[in-house]
Amino acid sequence: MSLIEELLAANERYAATFQKGELPLPPAKKLAIVTCMDARIDPARILGLEEGDAHVIRNAGGRTAEALRSLIISQQLLGTRTIVVIHHTDCGMLTFENADLQRRLQEQFGVDASTIDFLPFKDLEQSVRDDIALLRSSPFLLKESEIVGFIYDVHSGRLLPVH
Repeated sequence: MSLIEELLAANERYAATFQKGELPLPPAKKLAIVTCMDARIDPARILGLEEGDAHVIRNAGGRTAEALRSLIISQQLLGTRTIVVIHHTDCGMLTFENADLQRRLQEQFGVDASTIDFLPFKDLEQSVRDDIALLRSSPFLLKESEIVGFIYDVHSGRLLPVH
């Protein structure tokens, strides 16, 4: 069985007992989460959330610059008021610099990638602080929003607050 066939079979099992089709569009907890796409992170499980509780926006590094469009929609059209930023230990974004990946893409594809900012970082706590600051400075997010940041420890499963 191929991976796609396995995924479709799993979906059939899920759909056979699915009973949450009537959930409202806005998230029940008025919560938006920005976190990394790392497969070791399951935001719903680490925060005790269920379907319908929160918007979860994922990208490489959990960077808010890339998530801003979605957060604006989340707040302005769907009523979220709390934003949680979660970066994590052992993140791949700590392992390279823009120039490294830009050069690799140039060599592999023969196309200039020098204008792409992949948003890597060298300091995990500072990256969370920077992302929170970016959100707090946005003229398109509500000033009364609660915006907090954490580092998820991939080895212990714990969230560590970043101030």
